Amino acid sequence: MKIKNIFKFLIIAFLATQLGACDKNEAEQKFEKTPTERINAQKKELNDVLLSSEFGWKAVYYTDNTQLGGFTHLFKFSADGKVAMASDFDSDTSIYNSDYSIEIGSTVSLLFSTKNRIHLLSDSNNSPTVGLKGRGYKGDFQFLYYGQENGEIIFKTNRSFQELRFIKATAEDWTDLELNTKMAQNVIGSDKRPLFRLLEINDGTDIHKLDFNYASKARFATANSVEQGYGISYNMGIAFTKTGISVSPAVEVNNQQLTEFIYDDGTGDFTATGTNGVSATIKYSKKPLILTDDYKLLLPGGGNNVYAYMHGFTESEGPNSELFLSLLGDIEKASGVPLIRAQFWFNNIDGTNYIEYRSGDDQTEVRYYHFFTIKADDVNKTVTFIPGVWKSSTAIAGESGTAPEGPAISRPSFLKALDDEFMNPNGLYFAEIPTTGYRGYTFTSTTTHFRMVASSL
Repeated sequence: MKIKNIFKFLIIAFLATQLGACDKNEAEQKFEKTPTERINAQKKELNDVLLSSEFGWKAVYYTDNTQLGGFTHLFKFSADGKVAMASDFDSDTSIYNSDYSIEIGSTVSLLFSTKNRIHLLSDSNNSPTVGLKGRGYKGDFQFLYYGQENGEIIFKTNRSFQELRFIKATAEDWTDLELNTKMAQNVIGSDKRPLFRLLEINDGTDIHKLDFNYASKARFATANSVEQGYGISYNMGIAFTKTGISVSPAVEVNNQQLTEFIYDDGTGDFTATGTNGVSATIKYSKKPLILTDDYKLLLPGGGNNVYAYMHGFTESEGPNSELFLSLLGDIEKASGVPLIRAQFWFNNIDGTNYIEYRSGDDQTEVRYYHFFTIKADDVNKTVTFIPGVWKSSTAIAGESGTAPEGPAISRPSFLKALDDEFMNPNGLYFAEIPTTGYRGYTFTSTTTHFRMVASSL
């Protein structure tokens, strides 16, 4: 081999040796800790950061923002494995103590190991809607640790693998938490204001109005356009703050993401403000945004139609008003059993109309029938039910639409308040609404805060 070639070979061999040594050193540095050591270091890191915040941590937990709102939780961790916790799940914002632990599995996780406020979201017997029966609020109480960013702790939920962030709490977060629950009533609406709500969208050029409905148990709102040629709709989970609400997902207007709505006590409005004239405002309305001809379904010639409130089914729908729900509670308190159904029968083959009230439980069921005639207002598109005789019967109304036979009775006292709403001499609006799994309608008072969702049968 020539001297020149031998020299080149030696240079290449030397460089290769040096590069190999570098790779080996880097690999040794990279894997100088065993998997167990790395996990233990991560466990210590999480434990240290949990204890590092003077006033603990705050998390707004949206378990599923496609059908549920957000719930604010406050945590103050102690080195002895105890955690003080409070939440705005309901009106009880007291602080409760329980246990927590840091667990090691496929990754490090925070486990709330004994029952506390966070467990209200995972209780399968605590479901806010029929669709979530047996699943509660879809919450979790074990959170996988994924590091820190900008002073926040990043977790992912154990079952749904959704991101949840803990931010440092302040002293005011603890003292002001009860203001969240007071704000909840403003979202539901005051009986001193109109029943109807709308979401007004200003894109900086045009203003659009959408029908707005809010389900208080689920903390979830829907807004649907009633304008021809404007098909925008919004679904939003709602979380309460001391100054208003935050929503997830954001209300997008002209490419701007609006999430924080500030409450105005003077008007009852909630407004999110963007730039260049963009805004979104939840407002009151004195009547429905659009008056439909659905009321004609109830008139002679509309067919033999049946619509029913059903216990355990339609009562969880957002458009049901607080007044209606409170009347249901009053009925159960007065009679000792729930109202199973309030079922309207229209245009029976014998020419009758009546409400069938079913009251009772699994062992006993009593049926009351209130007959009425109907009058329409074609200008205001309302119907008025004119009360007639009451009957009681253990017989089931005929499937063909014939009225049950039974003796005439006085109106049961525990049904009076609800029945008075149906028999409002100023009339009711009747309109179809979006529902899932069935065709839904609302009976809505023209003068009070009464609105009931009914399924078409």
